Amino acid sequence: MNHTRHKHHTSMGNWKGRLRASSIHLAISLSVTIMAALLVLALWYPYPYREISDGRILFQLVVMVDVIMGPLITFVIFNSAKPRKELVGDLAIVGGLQLAALSYGLWAVFVARPVHLVFEYTRMRVVHAIDVDADLLVKAPASLRALPVTGPTLISLRPFKDATEQFDATMEALGGAPLAARCDLWQPYANSRAEILKEAKQASELRTRFNSQAALIDSAVAKTGRPLEHLRYLPLAGRDKAWTVLLDDMTAAPVGFLPLDSF
Repeated sequence: MNHTRHKHHTSMGNWKGRLRASSIHLAISLSVTIMAALLVLALWYPYPYREISDGRILFQLVVMVDVIMGPLITFVIFNSAKPRKELVGDLAIVGGLQLAALSYGLWAVFVARPVHLVFEYTRMRVVHAIDVDADLLVKAPASLRALPVTGPTLISLRPFKDATEQFDATMEALGGAPLAARCDLWQPYANSRAEILKEAKQASELRTRFNSQAALIDSAVAKTGRPLEHLRYLPLAGRDKAWTVLLDDMTAAPVGFLPLDSF
């Protein structure tokens, strides 16, 4: 009888120990995740790129590994009956594997980060670090050869030198390499201001084209702090979705974004 009670007490104690160890591990994981979230969602993928470039989805995958798997493994392997040295060794292995998985996940998110918002002749396009050919990067203007890590910078594409260059670039684009990722075509955004304003349409047209989305459009316009008649727009191509960029009708500077496919 006493043996049964002792066994039951030991079993209950082990379960409590597992829950406590797993809870501590979860608290640590959540703290690390919060810091990682600030890095990813505030620095590498600021709004709206966390949506346009799937930064939120990519980060969620990393979080699933860090916050769920680590504490779960700790719960499974923890046994208070083990010698302290052995238990510490087991937990160190779990922590090391979790840290390695988190580091790899963050690296994958980093190399997929958006680096430029580019005026691509008739539209705006987000270019990601993984899209950029490192060998071609040396042909970019000197000021654009270092890919940013604090969110995309604003650039444009220069006019084609001749019909041959245009044909070659178009063929590459049809093959899957977006024109906006062609480093040798990059130039400062301001250089294309006239072309951008010529290509962009009056933002009031959005209300006509997408009458059912009037509330969404009005909300985006209000956030710019500018009247509708002083805004223009261009469609925006992201990684796998299309948005719309609202532009100041004098400077062509992007002043707002809305999740609306205006192509």
